[in-house]
Amino acid sequence: MPKIQVFEHSFLSIEGKFKQNHFVALSKLNALHNDKYFDIRHNGVKFKQFVGVIQVDGLTIEILPKIDNDGKSFNVWQKALIKMLRVTKKLKVQKLDNADVNRQNIHLLDIYFEWFLNEVQLLIHQGLIKQYYTETSNVNALKGKLEFAGHISKNLVHKERFYTTHQVYDKDHSVHQILSKALGIVEKCTKGNYLYSKCKTVQLDFPEVKNISVNEAAFSKIPKTRKTTPYETALAISKFIILNFAPNISSGSENMLALLFDMNNLWEEYILARLKQSDKGLTVYGQQSRHFWDGISIRPDIVLDNGSDKFIIDTKWKNIAYSQPSTHDLRQMYVYNDYWKSTKAMLLYPSNETKFEGFVKFQDHHIHKSIEIKQHECGVGKISIFEDGTDILDKNIGDKIIDWFLIDKFKT
Repeated sequence: MPKIQVFEHSFLSIEGKFKQNHFVALSKLNALHNDKYFDIRHNGVKFKQFVGVIQVDGLTIEILPKIDNDGKSFNVWQKALIKMLRVTKKLKVQKLDNADVNRQNIHLLDIYFEWFLNEVQLLIHQGLIKQYYTETSNVNALKGKLEFAGHISKNLVHKERFYTTHQVYDKDHSVHQILSKALGIVEKCTKGNYLYSKCKTVQLDFPEVKNISVNEAAFSKIPKTRKTTPYETALAISKFIILNFAPNISSGSENMLALLFDMNNLWEEYILARLKQSDKGLTVYGQQSRHFWDGISIRPDIVLDNGSDKFIIDTKWKNIAYSQPSTHDLRQMYVYNDYWKSTKAMLLYPSNETKFEGFVKFQDHHIHKSIEIKQHECGVGKISIFEDGTDILDKNIGDKIIDWFLIDKFKT
């Protein structure tokens, strides 16, 4: 299956592998999601901050993150994205072998599909569960409740049958029906791929179940019991696959699967995870909300607490190497400091190099100087996600960020 790799915020024109039918399909996908994924232009698509993979009409489009002018290749950023998804628990994969990656031309969908197939194989090996469910149908022996109206209309000829509502105990229940639905999508999306034969093998070992329509509500109805606990990971992946699958969205009868992540959210979650891995002794909170005005709440991305002081971090996935933070962002940090009684706040940006020039106090605006108010500060942190001079993600960026708060007058 042909593949195109692009970076976020880049432009993909209708030429080469990317044809008119792909453009039409992406336009329809974008319209279904209120135009949030791309900007549709006259002769192509301008990507936004969403990264991930789209498969449509036999073409795979992989959208990768990138810091402006960092000079790193698609392969480096693909591995960085996979690692960020692993750190934030959005993906569980073993370490990828470079030879396998190059030979199979692997992408994110392959990784998710293989993860899902492995989980289902494990469930089959452990033994698939049976559950009770209610069924109304003809049976050869009277059991359950006889449905008189249905019995009379359906069994005028076959007097030996009974039309009843009764309990059935077998493997054809909602949990397996959902997994089967996801397996069917994987089968469609892996034709011609090294995972296709593995998917067919799993399907042969999986019980025949009813083909049902699955939406988000179907997942909320799944009973959470001791018996369904082993299914949690497989169901979580199947939800991701099913809800992002858009059948018949293109002009023909082809199917589309889009797994896309907002880099603003992923950057926030990645920094939060790295901070929580730190051994500096601070308590790290994510998404802590406080009431602001008339039912409206405010929420900084991350709050650090060392027992005596609180520090605020707001993450921004954009490069500001040649500009200052916006007035709006600085006002936001001022309010966060005020509401959380924080002494220091930081706007944290990705960068090609790690650089922090210290905190700057907000200008004292109080007319009555006799009022003793401790001035709070804000700083701009620019940090590389890679170790110096390498293509390896820096596991210690959480420690570096915390040090900026703890070491007074820190300069780099």
